[in-house]
Amino acid sequence: MDVAGISAYPIRAGSEGGVYARHRMPDPVRAACVRAGIIIALTLSQLVVVLLCTLAGSWLAFPMLVATLASSVVATWSVLDIWVTRQQWRQRNGVVSVPSSAARNRPRVRRP
Repeated sequence: MDVAGISAYPIRAGSEGGVYARHRMPDPVRAACVRAGIIIALTLSQLVVVLLCTLAGSWLAFPMLVATLASSVVATWSVLDIWVTRQQWRQRNGVVSVPSSAARNRPRVRRP
């Protein structure tokens, strides 16, 4: 439903600009984000299992705790991987050969 011409849903990449229009993430950065999201979801699931095993007094609580701690290190690494991949992509592909507005020639000064 549109209210005053503003859609409640984000505009798809490649369409005309709008309030929610955003540029598409580069594919390597998107892949790193998906990887990190899956790893974080699995780590949180392991944390719930550890909590339930602890409440039940199961022997599985300690091994799952160790696995959850290892997964939290991997999850932290995957979030850093997003940042490193983004910076690496910007350095390799972010430079455009066309002069931008910041790279325009200086205006000439008139001399009397």
